[in-house]
Amino acid sequence: MSGTEGPRSVKIGADERTGWSSERPRRAGGPDRPPDISVRCKVLRPSEALRYSPGSLLVIASASEADREALAERVVEQKGALLSTGKVRGLLAGRVPDEEMDARVTELLEAAAAKRLAANESTVVVTNGLHPEERERLARVAAAAKRPRHLILLETARDQVAEDDLAPLNELRRRLDARELGAEGFDTALRLGGESIGELKRIVFRPPPRDD
Repeated sequence: MSGTEGPRSVKIGADERTGWSSERPRRAGGPDRPPDISVRCKVLRPSEALRYSPGSLLVIASASEADREALAERVVEQKGALLSTGKVRGLLAGRVPDEEMDARVTELLEAAAAKRLAANESTVVVTNGLHPEERERLARVAAAAKRPRHLILLETARDQVAEDDLAPLNELRRRLDARELGAEGFDTALRLGGESIGELKRIVFRPPPRDD
């Protein structure tokens, strides 16, 4: 009897020979995998003006609805691009039961964003945006239209943050600072807080200036 044995042969199926990929065919009977929209995310520094390419999606997220809506109204140059939870909620007030309001606001906001992005129109969605599911839905809408995706996290006073929002807010801060929002499909991300909020004067959607 031999003192050593040769290496054992293990047969590996064709669909197991490589790592996970969104391009791999799904297993029979399994759910379709969503497309991979991950990108390399650049974390921006606060500045007086922010320029995004025309037709982009910009998500302005904050735990405070009043703060995020006020910022958007003050600095977004293209007012027609603004879509906000506050405005949609105002339009639905008295027409939709309170228990259905959040779902209807989300549905209408995402439908309006999808329509604008499909037409290559710049779109600013002013929303809570603290939960990754909400951000992912918006990013996928823009990715389906092949439009760039950007996010601004607007900080607010601690007493403006609901207890239920504290944990997801802290996680969003961590992911943003660690440049992990690229995994959610965002090309750039920016945190605005303290004096940098007042220093931001305008957000524009224009091509970069030509070098003549």
